[in-house]
Amino acid sequence: MNIYGLIDTLAQIYFYMIFGYVLLSWFPNARESFIGELLAKLVEPYLSAFRRFIPPIGPLDISPIVAMGVFWLVVAGLKVVVGYILRIF
Repeated sequence: MNIYGLIDTLAQIYFYMIFGYVLLSWFPNARESFIGELLAKLVEPYLSAFRRFIPPIGPLDISPIVAMGVFWLVVAGLKVVVGYILRIF
């Protein structure tokens, strides 16, 4: 596995963790389960940065959607930087 594959794999895992955490909000008491608490510890610090700037629109919280989009932009940028560094060496 090359470095690009590793970055993609880790990014997909974290993306699915965010997605799963958002889905847990649809089910009552799901976030209080073991998996819900584990995902909250791993995902909530990232999402809270977006919740400070993007208020909910009624009952709809769009900050996770924006957070996922920004996440993929950061991953793409990371891959470009890693590619540049690997070409230097």
